[in-house]
Amino acid sequence: MNVSKSHILWVQVWVLAALQGAITLAWIIYNAYVPKLLVQFGFPPSLAVGLLVVENALAVIMEPLMGGLSDQAQRWVGSRFLLISAGVILSATLLIAIPCIVTFVPPGVVWRSLLPIALVAWALSMTVFRSPAIALLAKYSMPAELPLAFSVVVLTGGIIGAFRPIANKFILNLGPIFAFAIASFVLLVVTAALRLVNPPNAPVAEPREITQLPNRELSLILGTGFGVAWGSRLVMDILGKILPVQLQITNNDWLMVWVGLAIAVASLPAAWFTMKIGDRQAMLIGIGLTTLSLLIMVCFNIPIPFFLTLIVGFSVIINGTIPFCLRLVSQPWEGLGIGMYFGGFALAMSLFGAIFPQPQQITPIAGLIGLILAFLLAGGCIAASGETNP
Repeated sequence: MNVSKSHILWVQVWVLAALQGAITLAWIIYNAYVPKLLVQFGFPPSLAVGLLVVENALAVIMEPLMGGLSDQAQRWVGSRFLLISAGVILSATLLIAIPCIVTFVPPGVVWRSLLPIALVAWALSMTVFRSPAIALLAKYSMPAELPLAFSVVVLTGGIIGAFRPIANKFILNLGPIFAFAIASFVLLVVTAALRLVNPPNAPVAEPREITQLPNRELSLILGTGFGVAWGSRLVMDILGKILPVQLQITNNDWLMVWVGLAIAVASLPAAWFTMKIGDRQAMLIGIGLTTLSLLIMVCFNIPIPFFLTLIVGFSVIINGTIPFCLRLVSQPWEGLGIGMYFGGFALAMSLFGAIFPQPQQITPIAGLIGLILAFLLAGGCIAASGETNP
């Protein structure tokens, strides 16, 4: 594909991708420290799992709400940056406050509940700006090239997220105040850069009648988000259990790093494939390829070449999600559509954490059954969405 002839604002897309990377980095640091901070403040480390369930449950409401509010802001003031800036500033402030509470506040009975409240508040602050920020892709790219633009976001977030299995030890050595300060600073700097390169706001037109809320499309997006999230969680869980045995590799952490990097890099050819045949068809093919590959790997103990086909298929699924949402809803509901996808994703993660507090006990066969059911839900929603735009 000739990128020089594309209608993509590449500078803005790359800065938006950097923001996704900053979000991923913040969550890695947060998840690395939460159990340690809770223990330091007199709570059991298992409370971290419960907090994650609560945070995801609240995000089911917050993600669509913030996405919808950003649509209203876009309509009335011509920009989504009011919510993006407010959310990032709040998130950065709470990131600094969390380690300060543990370091400088005595963990007495009166102040003990302050830490869980601050942790949940930070997680909610992250939902304020994620959907509005990703909705900017509709402004930075023509609809036909959205998969290519989003592949850069997937690539950046995926590369940083791939190092999660080995990052904990290094992050914990930094100390909580320094680590959280880094995450806070990166969020603020990248958001300021995105605001700087963002194209001038369009003049605000006279308020016009808003088109009817696309309830059917939003329901399909919610179901897709749920199915993709549940299936994705099980894909990584199953791979983490079967690959070390099949490949006879002892260092499981580094193996999962390479798996994450492979999925991230595969987003680029996945984008090309999606642009050729459309997000709906590409995602359905990706679901079929991923499920079939993992079925053969689990049941017949054959890692290669089906591991490679799984990586390709799974990357096609992930890379098609946001273009799929934006195609279904379009203006003036782009933020709400993306918020519904993230809301479905959060709902799946909340239920998964509540049902499986110890996911290491899930056998590969049980995980495979759950994955098939999840991808059947996602595939059904995608198939029901109708034909894609050319």
